[in-house]
Amino acid sequence: MAGSSKKAIYGAIIANSAIAISKFTASFFTGSSSMLSEGIHSLVDTGNGILLLFGIKQSKKPADEKHPFGYGNEIFFWSFVVSILIFALGGGVALYEGIHHILHPEPLENLIWSYVVLILALLFEGYALIVALKTFNSNRPKELSFIKSLAESKDSSTVAIVIEDAAACLGLLIALVCVFLGDMTGLLFFDGLGSALIGLLLITVSIFFAKECKGLLIGEGLTARDKNKILEILKASKDIISYKQPLSLYFGPNEILINLDVHFKDHLNADAIEEEVDKLEAKIKSSLPKVNRIYIEASAIKKPTK
Repeated sequence: MAGSSKKAIYGAIIANSAIAISKFTASFFTGSSSMLSEGIHSLVDTGNGILLLFGIKQSKKPADEKHPFGYGNEIFFWSFVVSILIFALGGGVALYEGIHHILHPEPLENLIWSYVVLILALLFEGYALIVALKTFNSNRPKELSFIKSLAESKDSSTVAIVIEDAAACLGLLIALVCVFLGDMTGLLFFDGLGSALIGLLLITVSIFFAKECKGLLIGEGLTARDKNKILEILKASKDIISYKQPLSLYFGPNEILINLDVHFKDHLNADAIEEEVDKLEAKIKSSLPKVNRIYIEASAIKKPTK
């Protein structure tokens, strides 16, 4: 999964770098607040891509004495940093610029620059979004809708790129519509409005993404759907009398710890219990391939002696 995530991230970085330069150039020649906000948006997205690559690299470090479960949570931390940057640098600056230009509008010039840059940027961002969606869809459960899969996904780096690219395309459409309306009506209000709307869009995106990353950072476990798969495996065993609810924890997008408390029938000896535990682990890993650590507290319930 990391390899596919990197492909989407590299594509986003290249696209955003080129688009940011073109947007700032167009903003310089036109004086458009919307174009300036879009340039800041693309610049932030470029930096975010670099941070996500750094997070993926850090998360691959092997386990050591200080971090016996490895560094998988690094990607969750850096994804959270990305969400804050989208909010503060992207959304905050764009909203400020929008309000400033609504209160103090300035005439726009050479709008052909804005039209050309926005249309080209839409093509590049659209292609980057298609790459990100292909990466995401290739790994999402087919039985879930796209939105539900996005909300439940633990691959925060790929989710970040999908959200960023989708927000970028929507932001470009907002900027294009506002530039066009300002050009057609002569009302300078639309330029500042476009920038403010882009700012609100980015703030909304950052809040959604920060909430998802927060859940993973403070110790999120398996979804109810995946937990039920484990319960079905436990129910199917003829040698299990009772069990407690599975405890689980993500240590990275593809690293899951599961702890089970299982009581076996009283006639089973130690070797039989060990054999049944091995079977349970194999079935769970087959049903949930991302699970790589399973701890089973096994015991046999003895009949009371008279």
